[in-house]
Amino acid sequence: MATTLMLPKKRLIVTTVCLALTRLCHCAASNANIPAIANYFGTKDVGPRQTVNDELMRFFAGCRRFVEDVEHNRTALREVELFKGSEEMEALQRKMADRLQVPRHHISPDLVEAAYFLCSYEFAIKSLHSPWCNLFDETDAQVLEYKNDLKQYWKRGYGHSINRKSSCTLFHNLFNRLEQAAEQSRSGGAVSEAVSVQVGHGETLLPLLSLLGFFRDKAPLTAASFPGQRDRSFRTGRIVPYAANMLFVLYGCHGDGPRLQFLLNETPVNFPGWEEPAPLLRGVRERYAALLQDCDFHRECDVATETTAAGGDGNRHKHEL
Repeated sequence: MATTLMLPKKRLIVTTVCLALTRLCHCAASNANIPAIANYFGTKDVGPRQTVNDELMRFFAGCRRFVEDVEHNRTALREVELFKGSEEMEALQRKMADRLQVPRHHISPDLVEAAYFLCSYEFAIKSLHSPWCNLFDETDAQVLEYKNDLKQYWKRGYGHSINRKSSCTLFHNLFNRLEQAAEQSRSGGAVSEAVSVQVGHGETLLPLLSLLGFFRDKAPLTAASFPGQRDRSFRTGRIVPYAANMLFVLYGCHGDGPRLQFLLNETPVNFPGWEEPAPLLRGVRERYAALLQDCDFHRECDVATETTAAGGDGNRHKHEL
């Protein structure tokens, strides 16, 4: 769902927001909120202009290579299955069986994870200290957090190249909007889209963040690497929590040209490879020049081309971040 608001033009040129709604409910953008937002910014004559564009915001569902090579491929998440049989998970199952005073064989990895989700959901949604939480300690939570990160890494993140390359359409849409606003500002005309709000899910944000190179660790996440990944950057609980959002803000600056700032969950985050919080837009474009030139959704997602090699980054794609 996309909503555009026309705001007074100031030093801020344009804001592009991508929101991820929780998986626990199916939500739609509410028209009732738009007048309140318009009133806050002091604008008039603002009406709802919403369009549903699943090709843009649910790109993964239309990417045949992703669907066949990852989503419907049992071997794509092999590292997750290996971790289910790891020493850490075995120890966790024994601890839970002892706490519940039931035979060990009654506790499977899936039951452990189900109890953990019940604990986390009740805490997050109702602010309750759920009885399910009594089954776990901090060490247990770290193990289960890694299991979930491992799944998202191989299904939505860096594990397979097609995960992130499937977001090419949204990637180009983002830069096209920013370039359009920058050009309109340079020419002295009105910025046609001062704010662009696009609503999707965590499955929308993670591939795009990975394509842009955020939160990439030096070593890949594997079933065997848990002890060495305690300080990892790829932590989905922090990257895409409930109501996750990513924000691109374009500023009009005298002299060098417009600058671009990135925020994740309302917190400024530097672009990979930059120490300055708001680099020049042209510098960001140069940084992603290979993707802007070669990242084509139809070519990446067409299963008629040579199949991507399983196992992650050793594959047919030439331009990697």
